[in-house]
Amino acid sequence: MYKVRVILDVEEDVIRTLVVDEHQTLEKLHIQIANAFGFDGNEMASFYTSDNGWNQGEEIPLFNMSETGVGLSMTTCILNEILPHQNDKLIYVYDFLEMWTFYVEVIEKTEEKISETKIILSVGDVPKEAPNKVFESDKIDDDFDSEFNDSFNDFDNIDDIDFDKY
Repeated sequence: MYKVRVILDVEEDVIRTLVVDEHQTLEKLHIQIANAFGFDGNEMASFYTSDNGWNQGEEIPLFNMSETGVGLSMTTCILNEILPHQNDKLIYVYDFLEMWTFYVEVIEKTEEKISETKIILSVGDVPKEAPNKVFESDKIDDDFDSEFNDSFNDFDNIDDIDFDKY
């Protein structure tokens, strides 16, 4: 049995602690987390591996997206294989249009067997709308931009560019 703390990434504290079977798939955990926060679980979602600093790692999508047919998916990943230790972490993103983001952490492991998932702690209410996410990349110093900046940005209409010149 795992106790899993799930924190919704919003301004006010919104936390659920679940008791789950450590032998279940991540697909089942996806449904349990979505339901614990009042979602139906029908939207696309992904888990991401994470280190102790909550840095996003490898994606574990809801469905196998590999072109070769063999790849990670929530249906093939077992919870205790992905999170074998206490304090192991995942980032969970639900509904890619809204980008609900959750921090998932194993806070306790026991040998106790459970028959169904339970919510043992519920703090806060989920906001009606997902918070706006701002994704910023590192500024790349690109010599190409500075060399051709005037040539490519000095027009009002795409038809004004003389492509034969380049």
